[in-house]
Amino acid sequence: MATSITIPPAADMHVHLRDGKMMETVVPTVRQGGVNLVYVMPNLLPPITTVAKATEYHSQLQALSPETTFLMSLYLSPSITADTIAEAAASGIVHGVKSYPKGLTTNSEGGVVSYEAFYPVFAAMEKHDLVLNIHGESPSSPTTTILNAEETFLPTLVSLHQHFPKLRIVLEHCTTAAAVEQVKALGDSVAATITAHHLYLTIDQWSDSPHCFCKPVAKLPSDRAALIEAAISGNPKFFLGTDSAPHPKAAKQGAEKVAAGVFTQPYAVQLVAQIFDKEGKLDRLEGFTSAFGRSFYKIDQLDVEKERKVPGEKILLTRNKGEKVQTEIVNGDVVVVPFRAGEDTWSLEWVRS
Repeated sequence: MATSITIPPAADMHVHLRDGKMMETVVPTVRQGGVNLVYVMPNLLPPITTVAKATEYHSQLQALSPETTFLMSLYLSPSITADTIAEAAASGIVHGVKSYPKGLTTNSEGGVVSYEAFYPVFAAMEKHDLVLNIHGESPSSPTTTILNAEETFLPTLVSLHQHFPKLRIVLEHCTTAAAVEQVKALGDSVAATITAHHLYLTIDQWSDSPHCFCKPVAKLPSDRAALIEAAISGNPKFFLGTDSAPHPKAAKQGAEKVAAGVFTQPYAVQLVAQIFDKEGKLDRLEGFTSAFGRSFYKIDQLDVEKERKVPGEKILLTRNKGEKVQTEIVNGDVVVVPFRAGEDTWSLEWVRS
């Protein structure tokens, strides 16, 4: 028997849209996944470190999907200053700064080693009310691996919140029960994104399949259970950020070093709906996918969507219509394999109320 639900379009507060031919391939899939507002990561090569570059990138994305609202971010680096933050805040396009730990994920070689060096930047961000987005993992060491890197980072998160209590901070792509509890314990200016794929995965899946391998890696079943509970809880501190990260099929299958990233963009809301339905919490899907992220980023207050918001536009999600995840998305010589390729999925339609 079919089950359906109609909700406002989703806001995906953590996406990787790449550049070049890959960008042309994946940007059209944003709306396929029920999303009309995205927060775009800056880790291109070279990374987006200036307002001018963010504006140029924004124009490229907007040309590919005029009906989508793109929020831009800068890549935290030594070239970012308090003046850069003031310029970003005035731009109306840049809404935050993303911090990457040096060398831990895709295009993070220029990432952060010490946060104290950026305290003047964080003070400026707090003053101008920009968001600090943190990939919350500690660099590898004799006692730190990909399995405990997130948990060992949490004291740094606490310290940043204590030093800058009014700075809005998002702990990106939580993967552990410890991270969930820490975010709950901190003030209202600290929130977290949860991906679609981490609601499905544990260490067992990514150890077997390159298409389930990402950074931070999925952890234990108990961690997955904590993520699901946070997502369905109705707590506005937790909202959707898919961290959808496309890589060419050749970089995921048969490569000497497997690229870290799971591609969920075309099925973002469908994947989440399946979990919420299983947990008997479809009534809370709208908050997690559509409302809480917008609220934390002050989307309505800033009137960010005024130019592209279509009155009455919604998404209709339906279970058991026989739809399956595409096995591949192909654009010329670019081939990307989506998460759960070939498996059953919910259908999604754009409708007007």
